Amino acid sequence: MELIIIPILLPLLVYIIFLVVPKIDPKNKLNKMGNKLQTMKFLLTIFMSILAIFIIYTAKNESFANPNYIVLLIGILYIIFGNYFKTIKANYFIGIRTPWTLENEKVWKETHKLGGKLWFAGGIIVVITSLILEKETNFTIFLIITGIITIIPIVYSYLIFKNERKTA
Repeated sequence: MELIIIPILLPLLVYIIFLVVPKIDPKNKLNKMGNKLQTMKFLLTIFMSILAIFIIYTAKNESFANPNYIVLLIGILYIIFGNYFKTIKANYFIGIRTPWTLENEKVWKETHKLGGKLWFAGGIIVVITSLILEKETNFTIFLIITGIITIIPIVYSYLIFKNERKTA
């Protein structure tokens, strides 16, 4: 019974979070994103649903199917988010939210422009490696790529912010 409850709750929880978050947004910026927020809600709910089906399938068959499929799905998610990053307006819930991006609109835009390119390229690398490499090597590359596409935009946002303060 628990096996069925957890996978059902995963996509449901994501959907509920996307319903609640715009209502608690302190500056009401998420509602100004229009279709982008709805598309992200849809994509993440679908992703969690596929993940839930994968969990049920592997538990039912009592074998952990190739984990490269999960890494492949995450790579596709990176590609999709990479495309969205350059169009996301500054907000407190979605995107690369550092103190520096939230304080300065130019820092937000520049960080998300770079972050979008990194996430897109990283997603392509993750997808390709999940299709051609063994699961141990693939997982290592996945972790390295995830670290790179996470850390570089954060550092970049700080550097842009410092540069903006010097020129101001």
